[in-house]
Amino acid sequence: MTQELTTSLATEPARPSEGHGWWRDAVIYQVYVRSFADSDGDGIGDLRGARERLPHLARLGVDAVWLTPFYASPQADGGYDVADYRAVDPLFGTLGDADDLVRTAHELGLKVIVDVVPNHSSDQHPWFREALADRPGGAARARYHFRPGRGAHGELPPNDWESVFGGPAWTRTTEPDGTPGEWYLHLFAPQQPDLNWDSPEVRAEFDSVLRFWLDLGVDGFRIDVAHGMVKAAGLPDIGHTEQAKLIGSQVLPFFDQDGVHEIHRSWRRLLDSYPGDRIGVAEAWAPTSERLALYVRPDELHQAFNFQFLKCPWDAAAMREVIDESLAATGSVGAPTTWVLSNHDVVRHTTRYADGAGGGPERGLARARAAALLILALPGSAYLYQGEELGLPEVTELPDELRQDPAFFRASTDGQEGQDGQDGFRDGCRVPLPWTRSGDSYGFGPGGSWLPQPEDWAELSVEAQTGDPGSTLELYRDALALRRELPGLGDGPMSWLEAPAGVLALSRPGLVCTLNTLGEEVELPVPGRALLSSAPLAYKAGTVCIPPDSCAWWAI
Repeated sequence: MTQELTTSLATEPARPSEGHGWWRDAVIYQVYVRSFADSDGDGIGDLRGARERLPHLARLGVDAVWLTPFYASPQADGGYDVADYRAVDPLFGTLGDADDLVRTAHELGLKVIVDVVPNHSSDQHPWFREALADRPGGAARARYHFRPGRGAHGELPPNDWESVFGGPAWTRTTEPDGTPGEWYLHLFAPQQPDLNWDSPEVRAEFDSVLRFWLDLGVDGFRIDVAHGMVKAAGLPDIGHTEQAKLIGSQVLPFFDQDGVHEIHRSWRRLLDSYPGDRIGVAEAWAPTSERLALYVRPDELHQAFNFQFLKCPWDAAAMREVIDESLAATGSVGAPTTWVLSNHDVVRHTTRYADGAGGGPERGLARARAAALLILALPGSAYLYQGEELGLPEVTELPDELRQDPAFFRASTDGQEGQDGQDGFRDGCRVPLPWTRSGDSYGFGPGGSWLPQPEDWAELSVEAQTGDPGSTLELYRDALALRRELPGLGDGPMSWLEAPAGVLALSRPGLVCTLNTLGEEVELPVPGRALLSSAPLAYKAGTVCIPPDSCAWWAI
């Protein structure tokens, strides 16, 4: 049973921003902690390693760092299965290391955003252990979604919902006496039981968790599965299979329910009670830009990831349509738009853009460099995923025995595959970063890396690219430096300029950005004084040849 797409929730009129919040045009860098930098030689990135590498981010020119979960966890899903929301997992260090990282980041002028995972806990969380030991209908089970099964003996799941990772979204329990018991809901792995946000205990607990980390000094939260915390009353059937393919295309009984907005409003009030512009960022899959904008109304969260743009193909007309829709939707509620090309759940865009394009990896890198200049020229805030400033490709040839993505193992056993990056192959974008040309892990750490790095990554390392004016790293450094210097970039107005088919030309105050998505060069009148380009430009009398798959910035 699906719902019609609407935006019927009451939307407050946009109100002027009280001052200019830092998040409105911030460039935020995502650190996947286990793959960023390792300080203790166990092959896994940690908080101390991340802190030691923060100067790289300061030099890069970003405004904030977002850290993926480092909480106590059995690591069934890379830390997104949390057993203790107030403790640091020994794999990543100590609470003192977290405190040190926040303080060092602030000294370098960087804000710190941490993940919070409110849709589900680990099955090793004390609450879930209590629930398993409790009787059906008991208070401990009310914190999760426990239901009796269907069928003559309760042998069938309570409804037809499917896990995003593949297979049923329900697992049957075994009662203390050994008999089959109720079923519990998990929209992701079985080790990630969904919390019941109708429970006042759940709401009070997460208020306390947020305060714990705000008191430590973090500047905000990236809210994992912000669209999934509320389920439709009665948990109705959907009526067909391959439900993961529907995510982001329609409202589902378990995703993008209107009830999530009351939770986010309460969290906004909590964030506003702290000094220093603390923010909430929604990881929300919504079927339209208009519904996504509901998450960032003036009394809700500050930002939401723009997955519509991430999924957009390398096509000028499609990009313009998504950009227009995104700006119109967020602008209607007075919020900034966000732009993102990659993250820890999707194939790196360097490789995505190469798929189906003649020229292979070289074409993919050219497009990735051009896309970076495009998103950094657009109004709003940009998110960079670690390694994209190095032009890292997806690692597609990892041995099966080294993979850790839970969706991979579910796909292997039941033939089911997920969608939107959760198809069992997310490990390829999580391979640890190369920092130096040499060493058994290219400077990632003194004891190797938990996933093997390709040999050709030596020349993609930070060391190899630093000082090379043609490198992707220096392109990002130059672009971010200009973004800080030029008053027309970041938040503010934008207009489109006339351009040939396959070319996007946009105007910001004092700047023009031209993007050529074609496989051939395009000759245009010189828009202004060249500031930066992703590929060398060639000039003729009064015109400039924009190379294929490239982008340029011009001062006007």
